[in-house]
Amino acid sequence: MKKNILIVAVAIVAIVCGIAAYFYWLHSPAKTEQQAQVPPVVAVPPAPTLEKVIEAPPEPPVLPKLSESDKTVRDILSGLLNNESLLKLFHPERIIRNIVATIDNLPRKRVSANIIPVKRPPGPFLTAGTEEEKTISPKNAARYAAYVKIAEVIPAQKLVEIYVRFYPLFQQAYEELGYPKKYFNDRLLAVLDHLLAAPEPKEPVKLDQPGVFYLYADAELEARSAGQKILMRIGAQNELKIKAKLREIKQQVLLNMRDRKTGDAK
Repeated sequence: MKKNILIVAVAIVAIVCGIAAYFYWLHSPAKTEQQAQVPPVVAVPPAPTLEKVIEAPPEPPVLPKLSESDKTVRDILSGLLNNESLLKLFHPERIIRNIVATIDNLPRKRVSANIIPVKRPPGPFLTAGTEEEKTISPKNAARYAAYVKIAEVIPAQKLVEIYVRFYPLFQQAYEELGYPKKYFNDRLLAVLDHLLAAPEPKEPVKLDQPGVFYLYADAELEARSAGQKILMRIGAQNELKIKAKLREIKQQVLLNMRDRKTGDAK
């Protein structure tokens, strides 16, 4: 398993660690006064397919251009973390674009090291056992302590407030990936659910090393996505902590959402 994608699970927390969500007013037609006065229809038609969108704030915020947003994002992260050493875990450039690209790729088999918004954990991947039967060392989990700390120190409610405020930049970055008619918020919720479904294997987790990289000895675990394999690799307690934060984040996002008919303008 590639060392340089181990921290991707924490990148999901980084999403919310700073930034994005959905401004419905950017993508849907405004109600006219005439429309607002139409009385409710008594007959209830078949329920349309619904997507979830973030409820818009009353006043749209003034945001920097996506290409000029790195300083603003760094300042926000600095205020949220209140810890210079934690802030240094983030790459200083292309933060929003890299967060969006990383989230989009977590359910896939691989995540490119070039797009991960946080730096790799210190030290080598630690194993235990014999050459014939290697396992992930219990000491390996300590390598991720700083990344788990990020998840623990930032309140989910505050993260999602910032997420909502800066969402248009995340949506723009998502569209630039080749999704001009899709919502980043939909993708975010799908990826959160995907990560929460990651197995929680009993420790110690057995490994194979057919070449340079380690693989999970259990073929079912090895067949999982990059994001789920990372969660399984950071240690059982760390996985539970990250999942707890992801659940909090999802709950806060859902609290800010309302239904939108599929036919509404995007």
